[in-house]
Amino acid sequence: MALDPAGRLSLYRQLAEVLAGRIEDGTYGAGERIPSVRKLREQFGVSLTTVLEACRVLEDAGLIEARAQSGHYVRAGGPPRRPEPEESKPSGGAKRVDASLAVQLNLGIGNPQEPTLGAAVQGPELMAMGALNRLLGHVLRHQPAACHSYDAPPGSAVLRRSIAQRGGDAGYAVSADDIVITSGAKEAVYLSIKAVTRAGDTVAIESPAYYALLEVLSSLGLRALEISSHPRHGINLDDLAAALGSRQVAAVAMVSNFSNPTGSCMSDAAKRRLVELLEAHDVPLVEDDVYGELVYEGKRPTAVKAFDRRGLVLYCSSYSKTLSPGLRVGWAIPGRYQNEVELLKLVVNQATAVAPQLALAAFLDSGGCDRHIRRVRRMYGEQMASMIDAVERHFPDTTRLTRPAGGHVLWVQLPPGVDAMELYEEADGAGIRIAPGPMFSASHGYRDCIRLNTGFPWSATTERQMATLGRLVAERAL
Repeated sequence: MALDPAGRLSLYRQLAEVLAGRIEDGTYGAGERIPSVRKLREQFGVSLTTVLEACRVLEDAGLIEARAQSGHYVRAGGPPRRPEPEESKPSGGAKRVDASLAVQLNLGIGNPQEPTLGAAVQGPELMAMGALNRLLGHVLRHQPAACHSYDAPPGSAVLRRSIAQRGGDAGYAVSADDIVITSGAKEAVYLSIKAVTRAGDTVAIESPAYYALLEVLSSLGLRALEISSHPRHGINLDDLAAALGSRQVAAVAMVSNFSNPTGSCMSDAAKRRLVELLEAHDVPLVEDDVYGELVYEGKRPTAVKAFDRRGLVLYCSSYSKTLSPGLRVGWAIPGRYQNEVELLKLVVNQATAVAPQLALAAFLDSGGCDRHIRRVRRMYGEQMASMIDAVERHFPDTTRLTRPAGGHVLWVQLPPGVDAMELYEEADGAGIRIAPGPMFSASHGYRDCIRLNTGFPWSATTERQMATLGRLVAERAL
Protein backbone atom coordinates (compact mmCIF):
# COMPACT_ATOMS: atom_id res chain seq x y z
CA MET A 1 0.00 0.00 0.00
CA ALA A 2 1.46 3.36 -1.07
CA LEU A 3 1.56 6.27 1.33
CA ASP A 4 0.48 9.75 0.28
CA PRO A 5 3.11 12.47 0.94
CA ALA A 6 0.43 15.12 0.42
CA GLY A 7 -2.09 13.38 2.65
CA ARG A 8 -3.86 14.80 5.71
CA LEU A 9 -1.71 12.69 8.03
CA SER A 10 2.07 12.66 8.20
CA LEU A 11 3.81 9.71 6.57
CA TYR A 12 4.67 8.08 9.87
CA ARG A 13 1.06 8.34 11.05
CA GLN A 14 -0.13 6.81 7.77
CA LEU A 15 2.34 3.96 8.15
CA ALA A 16 1.28 3.42 11.76
CA GLU A 17 -2.37 3.15 10.67
CA VAL A 18 -1.49 0.62 7.97
CA LEU A 19 0.43 -1.55 10.42
CA ALA A 20 -2.27 -1.20 13.08
CA GLY A 21 -4.81 -2.41 10.52
CA ARG A 22 -2.71 -5.45 9.72
CA ILE A 23 -2.45 -6.26 13.43
CA GLU A 24 -6.21 -5.85 13.84
CA ASP A 25 -7.07 -8.12 10.90
CA GLY A 26 -4.65 -10.80 12.08
CA THR A 27 -2.03 -10.42 9.37
CA TYR A 28 0.43 -10.06 12.21
CA GLY A 29 -0.73 -12.21 15.12
CA ALA A 30 -0.06 -11.86 18.82
CA GLY A 31 3.58 -12.59 19.60
CA GLU A 32 4.61 -12.48 15.93
CA ARG A 33 7.39 -10.29 14.58
CA ILE A 34 6.40 -7.49 12.24
CA PRO A 35 8.72 -6.70 9.28
CA SER A 36 12.08 -5.21 10.18
CA VAL A 37 12.73 -1.48 10.05
CA ARG A 38 14.82 -1.99 6.91
CA LYS A 39 12.10 -4.07 5.26
CA LEU A 40 9.35 -1.54 6.04
CA ARG A 41 11.52 1.25 4.71
CA GLU A 42 11.95 -0.63 1.42
CA GLN A 43 8.28 -1.70 1.17
CA PHE A 44 6.86 1.78 1.66
CA GLY A 45 9.69 3.87 0.19
CA VAL A 46 10.07 6.02 3.29
CA SER A 47 12.95 7.10 5.50
CA LEU A 48 14.30 5.26 8.51
CA THR A 49 13.02 8.08 10.73
CA THR A 50 9.49 7.64 9.37
CA VAL A 51 9.51 3.92 10.16
CA LEU A 52 10.91 4.45 13.65
CA GLU A 53 8.32 7.13 14.43
CA ALA A 54 5.53 4.81 13.22
CA CYS A 55 6.83 2.03 15.46
CA ARG A 56 6.88 4.41 18.42
CA VAL A 57 3.26 5.33 17.78
CA LEU A 58 2.35 1.63 17.83
CA GLU A 59 4.42 1.06 20.97
CA ASP A 60 2.68 3.94 22.72
CA ALA A 61 -0.66 2.45 21.70
CA GLY A 62 0.36 -0.86 23.27
CA LEU A 63 0.15 -2.74 19.95
CA ILE A 64 3.81 -3.74 19.57
CA GLU A 65 6.89 -4.06 21.73
CA ALA A 66 10.60 -3.81 20.95
CA ARG A 67 12.93 -6.66 21.80
CA ALA A 68 16.65 -5.97 21.91
CA GLN A 69 18.54 -7.32 18.87
CA SER A 70 15.34 -8.90 17.57
CA GLY A 71 12.94 -6.28 16.28
CA HIS A 72 9.31 -5.40 17.00
CA TYR A 73 6.64 -7.91 18.00
CA VAL A 74 2.86 -7.75 18.35
CA ARG A 75 2.06 -7.59 22.03
CA ALA A 76 0.58 -10.83 23.31
CA GLY A 77 -2.12 -9.44 25.60
CA GLY A 78 -1.49 -8.23 29.13
CA PRO A 79 -1.87 -4.70 30.49
CA PRO A 80 -1.14 -1.82 28.09
CA ARG A 81 2.23 -0.13 28.30
CA ARG A 82 2.52 2.95 30.49
CA PRO A 83 1.88 6.16 28.55
CA GLU A 84 4.59 8.77 28.08
CA PRO A 85 4.51 12.05 30.04
CA GLU A 86 2.58 14.90 28.47
CA GLU A 87 4.31 17.93 26.96
CA SER A 88 5.80 20.08 29.72
CA LYS A 89 4.16 23.36 30.69
CA PRO A 90 6.78 25.44 32.51
CA SER A 91 5.79 28.65 34.22
CA GLY A 92 6.28 31.70 32.02
CA GLY A 93 8.87 34.43 32.27
CA ALA A 94 12.65 34.54 32.45
CA LYS A 95 14.13 33.65 35.83
CA ARG A 96 17.41 33.95 37.62
CA VAL A 97 18.80 30.45 37.91
CA ASP A 98 19.28 28.96 41.35
CA ALA A 99 21.48 25.92 40.72
CA SER A 100 22.17 25.22 44.40
CA LEU A 101 19.88 22.17 44.43
CA ALA A 102 21.58 20.64 41.38
CA VAL A 103 25.03 21.30 42.86
CA GLN A 104 24.05 19.85 46.23
CA LEU A 105 22.52 16.70 44.80
CA ASN A 106 25.26 16.23 42.22
CA LEU A 107 27.92 16.32 44.93
CA GLY A 108 26.10 13.48 46.69
CA ILE A 109 25.87 11.06 43.78
CA GLY A 110 28.22 8.57 45.42
CA ASN A 111 31.01 6.57 43.79
CA PRO A 112 30.58 7.00 40.01
CA GLN A 113 32.38 3.68 39.42
CA GLU A 114 29.57 1.78 41.13
CA PRO A 115 26.21 1.18 39.42
CA THR A 116 23.88 4.09 40.13
CA LEU A 117 20.38 5.12 39.10
CA GLY A 118 21.21 8.76 39.84
CA ALA A 119 24.21 10.17 37.98
CA ALA A 120 24.12 9.98 34.16
CA VAL A 121 27.34 7.96 33.91
CA GLN A 122 28.22 4.71 32.20
CA GLY A 123 29.82 1.58 33.58
CA PRO A 124 33.41 0.63 32.71
CA GLU A 125 32.05 -2.14 30.46
CA LEU A 126 30.89 0.59 28.07
CA MET A 127 34.18 2.48 27.97
CA ALA A 128 37.10 1.86 25.61
CA MET A 129 39.56 1.67 28.49
CA GLY A 130 41.87 -1.09 27.23
CA ALA A 131 42.52 0.36 23.81
CA LEU A 132 42.84 3.93 25.11
CA ASN A 133 45.25 2.85 27.85
CA ARG A 134 47.50 1.24 25.26
CA LEU A 135 47.36 4.30 23.02
CA LEU A 136 48.05 6.65 25.94
CA GLY A 137 51.12 4.63 26.80
CA HIS A 138 52.24 4.72 23.18
CA VAL A 139 51.97 8.50 22.76
CA LEU A 140 53.64 9.14 26.12
CA ARG A 141 56.57 6.94 25.10
CA HIS A 142 56.92 8.11 21.51
CA GLN A 143 55.85 11.78 21.76
CA PRO A 144 56.99 12.79 25.26
CA ALA A 145 57.92 16.35 24.40
CA ALA A 146 54.50 17.06 22.85
CA CYS A 147 52.62 15.41 25.71
CA HIS A 148 54.45 17.37 28.41
CA SER A 149 54.53 20.76 26.69
CA TYR A 150 52.13 23.68 26.77
CA ASP A 151 49.48 23.68 24.08
CA ALA A 152 47.16 26.46 22.96
CA PRO A 153 43.74 26.79 21.36
CA PRO A 154 42.37 25.46 19.13
CA GLY A 155 44.09 22.20 20.18
CA SER A 156 45.72 19.21 18.50
CA ALA A 157 45.65 19.54 14.72
CA VAL A 158 45.56 15.77 14.23
CA LEU A 159 42.55 15.36 16.53
CA ARG A 160 40.71 18.27 14.96
CA ARG A 161 41.24 16.75 11.54
CA SER A 162 39.87 13.39 12.74
CA ILE A 163 36.80 15.07 14.25
CA ALA A 164 36.19 17.06 11.07
CA GLN A 165 36.32 13.88 8.98
CA ARG A 166 33.55 12.37 11.12
CA GLY A 167 31.28 15.40 10.85
CA GLY A 168 29.50 13.92 7.87
CA ASP A 169 27.97 11.26 10.12
CA ALA A 170 26.01 14.06 11.81
CA GLY A 171 25.29 15.86 8.54
CA TYR A 172 27.65 18.83 8.80
CA ALA A 173 30.85 19.64 6.87
CA VAL A 174 33.64 21.59 8.57
CA SER A 175 37.41 21.79 8.39
CA ALA A 176 39.88 21.16 11.19
CA ASP A 177 40.34 24.94 11.48
CA ASP A 178 36.67 25.33 12.47
CA ILE A 179 37.07 23.18 15.62
CA VAL A 180 38.20 24.14 19.13
CA ILE A 181 39.22 21.31 21.47
CA THR A 182 37.88 21.66 25.02
CA SER A 183 38.00 19.82 28.33
CA GLY A 184 34.77 17.93 27.80
CA ALA A 185 31.44 19.10 26.39
CA LYS A 186 30.56 21.04 29.53
CA GLU A 187 33.49 23.40 28.98
CA ALA A 188 32.50 23.70 25.33
CA VAL A 189 28.97 24.69 26.38
CA TYR A 190 30.29 27.10 29.02
CA LEU A 191 32.67 28.85 26.63
CA SER A 192 30.04 28.98 23.88
CA ILE A 193 27.34 30.51 26.09
CA LYS A 194 29.77 33.01 27.56
CA ALA A 195 30.86 33.99 24.05
CA VAL A 196 27.33 34.98 22.98
CA THR A 197 25.88 36.50 26.17
CA ARG A 198 26.49 39.06 28.87
CA ALA A 199 25.45 38.91 32.53
CA GLY A 200 21.73 39.58 32.86
CA ASP A 201 20.85 38.25 29.40
CA THR A 202 18.11 35.67 28.88
CA VAL A 203 18.78 32.24 27.39
CA ALA A 204 15.87 30.12 26.12
CA ILE A 205 16.15 26.48 27.16
CA GLU A 206 14.05 23.36 26.75
CA SER A 207 12.17 22.34 29.88
CA PRO A 208 13.06 20.10 31.60
CA ALA A 209 16.72 20.90 30.90
CA TYR A 210 20.02 19.24 31.70
CA TYR A 211 20.98 20.44 35.17
CA ALA A 212 24.61 21.10 34.14
CA LEU A 213 23.29 23.72 31.70
CA LEU A 214 21.45 25.37 34.59
CA GLU A 215 24.73 25.42 36.54
CA VAL A 216 26.43 27.19 33.63
CA LEU A 217 23.67 29.80 33.34
CA SER A 218 23.78 30.43 37.08
CA SER A 219 27.56 30.86 37.13
CA LEU A 220 27.37 33.41 34.31
CA GLY A 221 24.59 35.47 35.91
CA LEU A 222 22.12 34.67 33.12
CA ARG A 223 18.36 34.28 33.18
CA ALA A 224 16.60 31.15 31.91
CA LEU A 225 13.41 31.19 29.87
CA GLU A 226 11.97 27.68 30.03
CA ILE A 227 10.23 26.54 26.83
CA SER A 228 7.70 23.69 26.81
CA SER A 229 8.97 20.41 25.35
CA HIS A 230 7.57 17.10 24.22
CA PRO A 231 9.16 13.99 25.79
CA ARG A 232 9.72 12.44 22.35
CA HIS A 233 9.93 15.31 19.85
CA GLY A 234 11.75 17.93 21.92
CA ILE A 235 11.30 21.67 22.27
CA ASN A 236 8.01 23.28 21.20
CA LEU A 237 9.05 25.45 18.26
CA ASP A 238 5.84 27.51 18.28
CA ASP A 239 6.51 28.54 21.87
CA LEU A 240 10.15 29.22 21.05
CA ALA A 241 9.12 31.35 18.05
CA ALA A 242 6.93 33.45 20.33
CA ALA A 243 9.81 33.90 22.75
CA LEU A 244 12.21 34.90 19.97
CA GLY A 245 9.63 37.33 18.64
CA SER A 246 9.63 39.16 21.97
CA ARG A 247 13.27 40.10 21.32
CA GLN A 248 14.27 39.34 24.92
CA VAL A 249 16.26 36.18 24.10
CA ALA A 250 20.04 36.51 23.63
CA ALA A 251 20.65 32.82 22.88
CA VAL A 252 19.08 29.36 22.84
CA ALA A 253 20.71 26.32 24.44
CA MET A 254 19.61 22.70 24.20
CA VAL A 255 20.55 19.02 23.86
CA SER A 256 19.30 18.24 20.36
CA ASN A 257 19.56 14.43 20.20
CA PHE A 258 18.38 12.13 23.03
CA SER A 259 18.09 15.05 25.39
CA ASN A 260 18.97 14.75 29.03
CA PRO A 261 16.72 14.15 30.99
CA THR A 262 13.82 13.12 28.70
CA GLY A 263 15.63 11.37 25.84
CA SER A 264 13.72 13.40 23.24
CA CYS A 265 15.12 13.69 19.71
CA MET A 266 14.11 16.40 17.25
CA SER A 267 13.20 15.41 13.70
CA ASP A 268 15.17 16.80 10.76
CA ALA A 269 12.19 18.94 9.81
CA ALA A 270 12.09 20.43 13.30
CA LYS A 271 15.83 21.08 13.25
CA ARG A 272 15.54 22.83 9.90
CA ARG A 273 12.70 25.00 11.18
CA LEU A 274 14.70 25.78 14.33
CA VAL A 275 17.58 27.12 12.25
CA GLU A 276 15.16 29.19 10.17
CA LEU A 277 13.83 30.75 13.39
CA LEU A 278 17.34 31.50 14.60
CA GLU A 279 18.23 33.12 11.28
CA ALA A 280 15.06 35.21 11.22
CA HIS A 281 15.89 36.70 14.63
CA ASP A 282 19.72 36.51 14.39
CA VAL A 283 19.90 34.54 17.64
CA PRO A 284 22.68 31.96 18.24
CA LEU A 285 22.08 28.38 19.37
CA VAL A 286 24.42 26.44 21.65
CA GLU A 287 23.82 22.82 20.64
CA ASP A 288 24.95 20.03 22.97
CA ASP A 289 25.10 16.75 21.02
CA VAL A 290 26.94 14.36 23.36
CA TYR A 291 24.37 11.56 22.96
CA GLY A 292 23.88 11.57 19.19
CA GLU A 293 26.24 8.63 18.60
CA LEU A 294 24.33 6.47 21.07
CA VAL A 295 21.32 5.72 18.85
CA TYR A 296 20.21 2.14 19.42
CA GLU A 297 19.33 1.31 15.83
CA GLY A 298 20.03 2.78 12.41
CA LYS A 299 21.88 5.94 11.44
CA ARG A 300 22.81 8.46 14.09
CA PRO A 301 20.48 11.50 14.05
CA THR A 302 21.47 14.67 12.27
CA ALA A 303 22.87 17.61 14.22
CA VAL A 304 21.13 20.99 14.11
CA LYS A 305 24.52 22.24 12.92
CA ALA A 306 23.88 20.41 9.63
CA PHE A 307 21.28 23.05 8.68
CA ASP A 308 23.35 26.07 9.77
CA ARG A 309 24.46 28.29 6.89
CA ARG A 310 25.28 31.51 8.77
CA GLY A 311 27.46 30.28 11.62
CA LEU A 312 24.75 30.81 14.24
CA VAL A 313 24.99 27.29 15.72
CA LEU A 314 27.78 26.73 18.23
CA TYR A 315 28.03 22.93 18.17
CA CYS A 316 29.38 21.16 21.27
CA SER A 317 30.17 17.51 21.85
CA SER A 318 32.67 15.15 23.48
CA TYR A 319 33.85 11.57 23.75
CA SER A 320 32.80 11.34 27.40
CA LYS A 321 29.58 9.40 26.74
CA THR A 322 30.98 7.15 24.02
CA LEU A 323 34.60 6.38 24.95
CA SER A 324 35.86 7.76 28.26
CA PRO A 325 34.53 10.48 30.58
CA GLY A 326 37.82 10.64 32.47
CA LEU A 327 39.93 11.79 29.52
CA ARG A 328 37.93 15.05 29.43
CA VAL A 329 38.16 15.66 25.70
CA GLY A 330 35.39 17.53 23.91
CA TRP A 331 35.10 20.15 21.22
CA ALA A 332 33.18 23.15 19.96
CA ILE A 333 32.45 24.27 16.42
CA PRO A 334 31.61 27.92 17.20
CA GLY A 335 30.85 29.21 13.70
CA ARG A 336 31.03 32.98 13.53
CA TYR A 337 32.00 33.09 17.22
CA GLN A 338 35.25 31.13 16.89
CA ASN A 339 37.60 33.95 17.83
CA GLU A 340 35.65 34.64 21.01
CA VAL A 341 35.60 30.96 22.03
CA GLU A 342 39.32 30.50 21.35
CA LEU A 343 40.16 33.55 23.47
CA LEU A 344 37.95 32.35 26.33
CA LYS A 345 39.53 28.88 26.16
CA LEU A 346 42.97 30.47 26.45
CA VAL A 347 41.88 32.55 29.44
CA VAL A 348 40.02 29.79 31.31
CA ASN A 349 42.60 26.99 31.24
CA GLN A 350 45.10 27.53 28.40
CA ALA A 351 44.46 24.22 26.64
CA THR A 352 43.23 20.64 26.98
CA ALA A 353 45.85 18.03 27.94
CA VAL A 354 47.77 16.87 24.87
CA ALA A 355 48.23 13.14 25.59
CA PRO A 356 44.50 12.32 25.66
CA GLN A 357 44.02 14.26 22.43
CA LEU A 358 46.71 12.30 20.62
CA ALA A 359 45.48 8.96 21.96
CA LEU A 360 41.91 9.73 20.87
CA ALA A 361 43.06 10.81 17.42
CA ALA A 362 44.88 7.50 16.99
CA PHE A 363 41.79 5.58 18.15
CA LEU A 364 39.57 7.44 15.70
CA ASP A 365 41.95 6.98 12.79
CA SER A 366 42.37 3.24 13.46
CA GLY A 367 38.65 2.50 13.18
CA GLY A 368 38.58 1.38 16.82
CA CYS A 369 36.10 4.08 17.77
CA ASP A 370 33.54 2.95 15.18
CA ARG A 371 33.81 -0.68 16.28
CA HIS A 372 33.43 0.31 19.93
CA ILE A 373 30.38 2.49 19.28
CA ARG A 374 28.65 -0.25 17.30
CA ARG A 375 29.11 -2.59 20.28
CA VAL A 376 27.95 -0.19 22.98
CA ARG A 377 24.87 0.98 21.04
CA ARG A 378 23.48 -2.53 21.36
CA MET A 379 24.36 -2.64 25.07
CA TYR A 380 22.76 0.73 25.77
CA GLY A 381 19.60 -0.37 23.97
CA GLU A 382 19.39 -3.56 26.03
CA GLN A 383 19.96 -1.66 29.27
CA MET A 384 17.24 0.87 28.44
CA ALA A 385 14.81 -1.94 27.60
CA SER A 386 15.57 -3.62 30.94
CA MET A 387 14.97 -0.39 32.86
CA ILE A 388 11.67 0.31 31.10
CA ASP A 389 10.57 -3.25 31.80
CA ALA A 390 11.48 -2.86 35.49
CA VAL A 391 9.46 0.36 35.81
CA GLU A 392 6.45 -1.33 34.22
CA ARG A 393 6.76 -4.34 36.54
CA HIS A 394 7.48 -2.57 39.82
CA PHE A 395 5.85 0.87 39.63
CA PRO A 396 2.10 1.61 39.94
CA ASP A 397 -0.04 1.60 36.78
CA THR A 398 -0.45 5.40 36.93
CA THR A 399 3.28 5.90 36.30
CA ARG A 400 4.28 7.49 32.98
CA LEU A 401 7.68 7.15 31.30
CA THR A 402 9.57 8.01 28.17
CA ARG A 403 10.91 5.51 25.62
CA PRO A 404 14.13 6.96 24.25
CA ALA A 405 15.67 5.63 21.05
CA GLY A 406 19.17 6.48 22.23
CA GLY A 407 21.26 7.70 25.14
CA HIS A 408 21.09 6.34 28.67
CA VAL A 409 18.60 8.36 30.72
CA LEU A 410 14.95 7.58 31.39
CA TRP A 411 12.41 10.22 32.50
CA VAL A 412 9.66 8.92 34.77
CA GLN A 413 6.52 10.82 35.80
CA LEU A 414 5.40 9.55 39.19
CA PRO A 415 1.80 8.77 40.16
CA PRO A 416 -0.32 11.50 41.76
CA GLY A 417 0.61 12.06 45.38
CA VAL A 418 4.29 11.12 45.06
CA ASP A 419 6.78 13.95 45.67
CA ALA A 420 10.14 13.48 43.95
CA MET A 421 12.14 15.20 46.69
CA GLU A 422 10.58 13.10 49.43
CA LEU A 423 11.18 10.00 47.35
CA TYR A 424 14.79 11.08 46.81
CA GLU A 425 15.36 11.37 50.57
CA GLU A 426 13.80 8.02 51.39
CA ALA A 427 15.52 6.23 48.53
CA ASP A 428 18.83 7.73 49.63
CA GLY A 429 18.23 6.30 53.08
CA ALA A 430 17.87 2.89 51.44
CA GLY A 431 21.14 3.34 49.55
CA ILE A 432 19.49 4.14 46.22
CA ARG A 433 20.51 7.24 44.26
CA ILE A 434 18.03 8.89 41.89
CA ALA A 435 17.88 12.31 40.23
CA PRO A 436 14.72 14.20 41.31
CA GLY A 437 12.87 16.33 38.77
CA PRO A 438 13.48 19.74 40.39
CA MET A 439 17.17 19.43 39.43
CA PHE A 440 16.16 19.95 35.81
CA SER A 441 14.21 23.18 36.15
CA ALA A 442 15.21 26.79 36.82
CA SER A 443 12.03 27.12 38.89
CA HIS A 444 12.52 23.73 40.62
CA GLY A 445 9.44 22.28 38.96
CA TYR A 446 8.79 18.64 38.04
CA ARG A 447 8.30 17.53 41.62
CA ASP A 448 6.37 14.58 40.20
CA CYS A 449 9.28 13.34 38.05
CA ILE A 450 12.60 11.54 38.43
CA ARG A 451 15.40 10.67 36.04
CA LEU A 452 16.92 7.18 36.07
CA ASN A 453 20.34 6.32 34.67
CA THR A 454 20.59 3.26 32.41
CA GLY A 455 24.33 3.44 31.79
CA PHE A 456 25.28 0.23 33.62
CA PRO A 457 24.66 -3.38 32.55
CA TRP A 458 21.59 -4.85 34.23
CA SER A 459 22.38 -6.72 37.43
CA ALA A 460 20.68 -8.35 40.41
CA THR A 461 21.56 -5.22 42.42
CA THR A 462 19.81 -2.95 39.95
CA GLU A 463 16.76 -5.23 39.94
CA ARG A 464 16.57 -5.10 43.76
CA GLN A 465 16.93 -1.32 43.75
CA MET A 466 14.14 -0.94 41.23
CA ALA A 467 11.88 -3.26 43.22
CA THR A 468 12.54 -1.20 46.36
CA LEU A 469 12.02 2.07 44.53
CA GLY A 470 8.75 0.81 43.07
CA ARG A 471 7.56 -0.16 46.55
CA LEU A 472 8.41 3.30 47.92
CA VAL A 473 6.49 4.92 45.05
CA ALA A 474 3.48 2.65 45.55
CA GLU A 475 3.35 3.47 49.28
CA ARG A 476 3.02 7.18 48.47
CA ALA A 477 0.72 7.03 45.46
CA LEU A 478 -2.86 8.24 45.89
